[in-house]
Amino acid sequence: MVEPTEIDLVGVGLNATDTVIPLPSFPRPGSKVEYRDVTVLPGGQVATTVLACQLWGMRTRYVGSLGDDDASRLHRAAFAQAGVETRILEVPGCASRQSLILVDGEGERTVLWRQDQRLDLRADDMQREWFVPARALHLDGYDIAAATRAAGWAREAGIPVVADLDEIYPEVETLLRRIDYLIVSRDFPCRLMQQPDLETALQQMHTRYDNRLSAATLGHDGVLAWDGHAFHYCPAFHVPVADTTGAGDIFHAGFIFAMLQGWPLARQLDFASAAAALNCTAVGARGRIAPVAEIEALIRTGARYPALFATSRA
Repeated sequence: MVEPTEIDLVGVGLNATDTVIPLPSFPRPGSKVEYRDVTVLPGGQVATTVLACQLWGMRTRYVGSLGDDDASRLHRAAFAQAGVETRILEVPGCASRQSLILVDGEGERTVLWRQDQRLDLRADDMQREWFVPARALHLDGYDIAAATRAAGWAREAGIPVVADLDEIYPEVETLLRRIDYLIVSRDFPCRLMQQPDLETALQQMHTRYDNRLSAATLGHDGVLAWDGHAFHYCPAFHVPVADTTGAGDIFHAGFIFAMLQGWPLARQLDFASAAAALNCTAVGARGRIAPVAEIEALIRTGARYPALFATSRA
């Protein structure tokens, strides 16, 4: 059993400064497109997840890297305002991570991003006391060596590890074996397992890496999860979409929050899905981190997209 701690969640992974540009439609090759609005906002997979959990009353810590530019100050201010504790490695003379995000008239986003490799976290940059003790660890696997070391410490201490993966990074196999709740992007299981059928790929992934839960987020098609005994499916909530940026980040935040409440899996998936849907109603990765009461209200009364799978089945 994990001993009591002052930290509920530690996250290690990406942050980014998002330049969001709304467009009527995605540009055609060779076209010239006028844009009228642009917004610069803090984002990033793990950074956004951690901040959302802090806003819902959890005690959180973010571990990551930043440059020494205006973007760094933007991120630090956002963490400080929310009350997130940080362990940030600052790289002098280096620009922080940047993303250009094109959002079409349907709210679907396309991300262009860059980062200076000097920002990459190494395993030796990590310190065990940053992660142990805690009630949960969240990571995205980008800095694979750092994430693997943190996940190893968490596993040794009995701390559940949650992962948000969308790329098959080199050396990812070792990390995958240290993850309890593997919640990935839609096509990740099929690419990883070289299996065209999503359900089969989730089952194979679960067996190979011995995760507690293997799941794929499916955008407006919801989320499908395999717990080793049965599939669990949650249709997505139907809301007016302004921008899908950060939907997966807020889904993971909602899942972690619900998991640490000890709720049943079906309620965990409902809460995560509703939180992600509400975030899509405004612009930016953290556009609409709704209060818990509003998320619960959407679960009770919200419309959903048509279901693709049975809600739960063996």
